[in-house]
Amino acid sequence: MLVKKYGNRRLYDTESSRYITLEELTEKIRAGAEARVIDAKTNRDLTQETLTQIIIESRGADTLFPATLLHQLIRLGDDALAEFLGRYVQGALELYLQARKSTQSIMPFNPLLALNPFLGQGGWLGGNQQQPPQAPPPAPPAAAQNDVDTLRRELDELKASLQKRRK
Repeated sequence: MLVKKYGNRRLYDTESSRYITLEELTEKIRAGAEARVIDAKTNRDLTQETLTQIIIESRGADTLFPATLLHQLIRLGDDALAEFLGRYVQGALELYLQARKSTQSIMPFNPLLALNPFLGQGGWLGGNQQQPPQAPPPAPPAAAQNDVDTLRRELDELKASLQKRRK
């Protein structure tokens, strides 16, 4: 999906040939669309900053990022900040999604589903007792554990570096 952003902050969806709001763009992305946002005048790619704006504005920056964390991120040099956000946040999100998928795949095996009406029959956890049990997911590859260990080591190094700068 290609969206052109004009100087007056208006967004133009080239697929539907109409102006859309940031909220409409957010809904399309949540529905699975891959958006590319460009400046209508210069053709500069604005995708990353627009997606960042969506995250900050739709989730409330004050709840996502406490002031102390924002101060620390601002104090980091550009390279350190980019490395931290690029590696740590991406890795943490991938681990979260893996854990979530694993949890959902074992829900049919949960013996408490029959006892709790909120867990089964499409309840708040989306369990469905009508489906036959699925085979448990395969164990994560050793490479995933190595990635986690690498991320932990790099985070520890980053923390140590920050502590040295404070002294």
